Amino acid sequence: MMRGISGSVVMLNLLRFRAQADYSASPHLAPREPISGEAAYQLYIQHTLPHLTQSGGQVLFMGKGGPFLVGPEEERWDAAMLVRQNSVDDFLAFASNKEYMDGLGHRTAALEDSRLLPLVEKEFSAE
Repeated sequence: MMRGISGSVVMLNLLRFRAQADYSASPHLAPREPISGEAAYQLYIQHTLPHLTQSGGQVLFMGKGGPFLVGPEEERWDAAMLVRQNSVDDFLAFASNKEYMDGLGHRTAALEDSRLLPLVEKEFSAE
């Protein structure tokens, strides 16, 4: 919103999972047995996809991370995801949807750290 983005936006998500999911903030969502942060994030994705699709959004890419080719050695991201929304307004409507927010505790339980960077597609010329 603050950047005044118009048109579609792609959200770059950088994700660092907890070794074990921490459901202390959302105990009502906690599985019976402890699970990994990565498994909790998968529960978040399963909950989120119908709401994302309904809002016109789509996951473009989800990939496993690893060591940087170029970047700080001490920095690590376990996964990266690209999500496209038709507009910032559509993203905000999705992110504030009550039914979506009911499962947000899975994401909180899953992640040790994360980054969300809105990207705007830019024309590229090889010339």
